[in-house]
Amino acid sequence: MYVWARMIGVAATTRRRGPFLAGGESRLSFRCLPTDIDPNLHLNNARYLMLADLGRLDIFLRSGLLRETRRRGWGPMMGGVQSVFVREIRLWRRFDVVSTIETWEGTQVIGRHRFEFDDGTTAAAVLTTAGVYDFRGRRFVPVTELLDALGYSGEPRPPTVAEKAFMESHNQLRELAKTGTLAKR
Repeated sequence: MYVWARMIGVAATTRRRGPFLAGGESRLSFRCLPTDIDPNLHLNNARYLMLADLGRLDIFLRSGLLRETRRRGWGPMMGGVQSVFVREIRLWRRFDVVSTIETWEGTQVIGRHRFEFDDGTTAAAVLTTAGVYDFRGRRFVPVTELLDALGYSGEPRPPTVAEKAFMESHNQLRELAKTGTLAKR
């Protein structure tokens, strides 16, 4: 129930944050609650990914993506994530989740979620790769087609070295999982 309450809270306050514009960010504020912690009394590693989901949901709602994908029979789909934990988020500590769309290539979008304290210090970072799946056409939608549907224009910036490494690692791991090689090790 707790996760749903946060999701409903993000959805209910979407208009207050205004439209998501290309190059913008989603900034959501949270406090580490007793339902978020592990035995070390800090934010559980799984909770980071759930909170990153809320950052993506905020972008989807504010950009009109969720409405447009539902109208067309499309759906946003995660491809993979990579997380790094730099500083712990202790019980009762306030923090922000700052989510951005970094770049895209073909049918894949690279997103970033930074967990930040009020002094700007980064506690953790999550890189994601995702796409939009066309359920009727049984294909992933090219990002240029998605941008056209949303009325956005622009070119992606080249991926950084870290983003390239993330995508390469993601693609290799995905191939191992698909071929069953991963299960045999």
